[in-house]
Amino acid sequence: MKIEPGCRAVITGAASGLGRAFAEELGKRKARLVLADINMDGAKETAERAKRNGAGDVIVEVCDVRKLEDLERVARITDDRFGATDLLINNAGVAVSGRVGEIPIDDWRWIVDINLWGVIYGCHVWVPRFRAQAKGHVINIASVAGLIAVAPLAAYNVTKFGVVGLSESLSAEFHGSPLGVTVVCPSFFKTEIAKNGRNAKAELAQEERTEKLMKASRVQADGVARCALDTAERGELYSIPMADARWMWRIKRVAPRAFQKLTAFAVRRFT
Repeated sequence: MKIEPGCRAVITGAASGLGRAFAEELGKRKARLVLADINMDGAKETAERAKRNGAGDVIVEVCDVRKLEDLERVARITDDRFGATDLLINNAGVAVSGRVGEIPIDDWRWIVDINLWGVIYGCHVWVPRFRAQAKGHVINIASVAGLIAVAPLAAYNVTKFGVVGLSESLSAEFHGSPLGVTVVCPSFFKTEIAKNGRNAKAELAQEERTEKLMKASRVQADGVARCALDTAERGELYSIPMADARWMWRIKRVAPRAFQKLTAFAVRRFT
């Protein structure tokens, strides 16, 4: 798809982090935006930033992606205000870490409801609209954790593998049509997801290591957003902004046994 001035985009999880970066970047491209989040103060701040960057009309809507009816309402509001949606960005996400058997079941439900069901609901609501109008693109935010699985992130891995699988399935369904899908698989970058996540038997040292990795990344949220939008414009499925993520994925595919040993070593070394 070509992101032209006036492009009508819906972003979930728009109050901060990558969702905000998408809004700011789309603002530079003169898009019209619907910013959906449970955090209205953050979403309103994102709206102001997007407008300063040049966004056209910007709507802020409260939305809990765990609720299908919330996403249906956002879609209806978008239809009423803009006539249709051109781009859906399923971005809302949370983090849970811990070992299998130690992660509370409530935390499993929480992360699956947001990270996986939230994306399923978004696709369920917007894909039929895209098919009816013979136009539209979906950007689903996964993670390198949707391509490779390491401990102690079983719950997070499960949801992100699901998002990758859903995106690959959509890509097959869309083949030969004007519709498109891109799945975004970054590694570490500065965001609030770790700070707001849930950690079974949280360890301060582990949290500090994660913070250092996030801060040290040469690609931050703005770069991830630009890469994702550029990938979508090229009509490509996978957007993997960081070199480390691309190399880890290659190693897994080319030398899976070596990759298992490498990840086992990393778990012993860093957790």
